[in-house]
Amino acid sequence: MSHDAVVQAATDSDSGSPVLVLVLCLFLVMGAIQVVRPQLLWKANARLQKGWVKNPQATEPTSKGYAMNRAVGVVSLGLVIWMLIQQL
Repeated sequence: MSHDAVVQAATDSDSGSPVLVLVLCLFLVMGAIQVVRPQLLWKANARLQKGWVKNPQATEPTSKGYAMNRAVGVVSLGLVIWMLIQQL
C-alpha cells in the first residue's frame, strides 16, 4: 500500500468513535465540575482514602490548591473540547 493511499484512508474517516465521544463527554463534565466546584471532586475522592489515610479530612487542599485545580480544569476543558471538535 502506498503512502498516499494510507494518508487518504486516514483522512477519509467520516466521524469519530461513539465510545470515544462518550468518554470525552464524561471528561467534559468532570472538567466543568473541577472548574466550578473542585470541592465536590475532593469529597468524592476523600471517601476512597479511608482505608489508606488516617485522617482523610486533613488532606483537603488549601484555597491555593483549589485555585490550581481550577486552572488545571480550564486547561483540560480546552483539550477535551478540542478533541471533541476533531472527532465530530
